[in-house]
Amino acid sequence: MAKDLYTLQDPTKQYPQPKFKHQPQRVPGLEAKMTPKPDCGETSYRGSGRLPNRKALVTGGDSGIGRAAAIAFAREGADVAINYLPSEEKDAKEVIALIEAEGRKAVALPGDISNEKFARKLVKDAHKKLGGLDVLACVAGKQHAVDKIADLTTKQMEETYEVNVFALMWLCQEALKLMPKGGTIVTTASIQATHPSPSLLDYAPTKAAILAFTRALARQVAVDGIRVNCVAPGPVWTPLQTSGGQPDKKIPAFGSETPMKRPGQPVEMAPLYVLLAGQESSYVTGEVYGATGGLEVG
Repeated sequence: MAKDLYTLQDPTKQYPQPKFKHQPQRVPGLEAKMTPKPDCGETSYRGSGRLPNRKALVTGGDSGIGRAAAIAFAREGADVAINYLPSEEKDAKEVIALIEAEGRKAVALPGDISNEKFARKLVKDAHKKLGGLDVLACVAGKQHAVDKIADLTTKQMEETYEVNVFALMWLCQEALKLMPKGGTIVTTASIQATHPSPSLLDYAPTKAAILAFTRALARQVAVDGIRVNCVAPGPVWTPLQTSGGQPDKKIPAFGSETPMKRPGQPVEMAPLYVLLAGQESSYVTGEVYGATGGLEVG
């Protein structure tokens, strides 16, 4: 495992490569049960004051890419509220401790964003407890692989769209009422939006919807001084994958199809969230930043 993100090194060997062991978990999955444990920047990400005194809400902030974004935001000078499911409390407590270790305010807001009432209240609570809100990073997602379309239930389709699409819209609606000029929204799509896997028939279309939503909203709110951009990862080593996001039989070779022959680590996504959340990307809106290990996004 890489010690940091800054030493010149071969990126193909910077992080673990397949073969990984079979390690199925129940949804939503915990990082503590993964082998190897994902690198979310706990020891490898160094801040440089790029988000001074920002107030950020990160969904899915307990693990995976959301965890990496939350840690990076804090180390760049932001106060951070994280949302997660109550069953993910163990991972969330670690993130809260890491944020506080940076001398920043940390706010834990557990709950299910697929519930409209909660999702809307979440934004208001984050704004109140942080003393403002100028960064919304929507990272939480639902992904469950199904081999055959006949096995894709209406319930699963509804749940996937509620978490990935409806919640995103509810969160943005509430955040835009509260954000000052200069505020930023960062959404999370996927390479699945343009190169869908056959086992992700419900998930992939939600990621395509996120791309379209991001581009449309960015044009709508630019006049208000709000920027909206998107990060589109490729295969990344997170609990989402080992808790049903991928068929278990694919976990041992996960990420091997990329030119780099390995999955990404959450910390490798974090710099994109920091860039898009910060003022230095002030002329960037409606854009999609891929991080796929060499796979084509478009």
